[in-house]
Amino acid sequence: MTPSEPPPTRASAPTPDDVRRILAGVMDPELRASIVELDMVDEVRVSDDGSVLVRVALTTAGCPLRSQIQADVESKVRGLPGVTDVAVEYGEMTAAQKSAAMQRARWNARENADTTEVPASTRVLAVASGKGGVGKSSVTVNLAVALAARGLTVGVLDADIWGFSVPRMLGLDGRLGGTDGKITPNTREIPNRLDPADPPGILKVVSMGLLVEDEETALMWRGLILTKAVEQFLHDVRWGPMDYLLIDMPPGTGDIQMGLARLLPQAEMLVVTTPARAAQAVATRVADMAHRSFLKVAGVIENMSAFVAPDGARYALFGEGGGAALADAVGAPLVASIPLEPAVSAGGDVGEPVAARASDDPAAMAFHALAARVVEDLLPPVEMSGCTARILDLASRIA
Repeated sequence: MTPSEPPPTRASAPTPDDVRRILAGVMDPELRASIVELDMVDEVRVSDDGSVLVRVALTTAGCPLRSQIQADVESKVRGLPGVTDVAVEYGEMTAAQKSAAMQRARWNARENADTTEVPASTRVLAVASGKGGVGKSSVTVNLAVALAARGLTVGVLDADIWGFSVPRMLGLDGRLGGTDGKITPNTREIPNRLDPADPPGILKVVSMGLLVEDEETALMWRGLILTKAVEQFLHDVRWGPMDYLLIDMPPGTGDIQMGLARLLPQAEMLVVTTPARAAQAVATRVADMAHRSFLKVAGVIENMSAFVAPDGARYALFGEGGGAALADAVGAPLVASIPLEPAVSAGGDVGEPVAARASDDPAAMAFHALAARVVEDLLPPVEMSGCTARILDLASRIA
């Protein structure tokens, strides 16, 4: 820091209400409701120094889901500006709380429907950017392919209604169909990279590009109509079981971003930028929008970083440091640096993403490393066996 630069200021500590609002995104995948809605958050204490204590009431003291709940609570709360530390304590539900949870279980067992068609057990990642041209869609597509290559089922929602490009990048051109008033996603199998003998992964793709007559069709819609289109993709698409849903967001901080924050409070955000500091400054606004909407920024991806020549030499054609600077500015980890590779754009042009190729291409390796980090660290798949299964079983027998 130079003498002329002001010292960095730490964000003020969040309020207990701020903490509770972001905890509404911690979902119980079996009761299909947030831990706040289920009255499982007994107490929230926030110290002046930014340390947060959350006391969670479990259905039973030995609940097998306690470690997953703790990880999700800590992950969400640490995403709030001003938080320096998170501690989670456990208690057991009172008789009144268990009765309320039982009523919720009865209701969900009878209705058997989510607010959206996205299953509560699906991990949702919104891939966002401050401006166009940073490769957000190619990151979304290649990360989806890399996740599916691990034998997972991955949904891809192309929420960039004006600038749809996902179908072309994945080599999909069939129009969306459906029955009984529900839309059926287009699918593509991805060979299992971990063990070719295991079942392939599945991509489920929904995009406006699979509804219009041709790719050159211009959509001259205003913001409210765009938001309604995305809502329809969440309410009227028969997504079915998925491990992950990746959402290719439009650039910026408009109506679609705010609508998705309301419809999918469990979503977390990956912000894509380039090494250029100008792109980093713009992307900071997207992270600020996420924080204001109580969505956690799970990480920053620096795309189009140094070009790697065949001899291994690296050339920083678009500058350096933008990804790390953005990560520092928004308090999120830099989770991947994707090298600038002609194979990335070439693969997108012909519908064969670089991550789908069995090669040691540096960009492909970076996408697969990113997928491994998502699965193993950032947002692991939900483990469905847990203590609330017993409540659901009992509710189904007495409803």
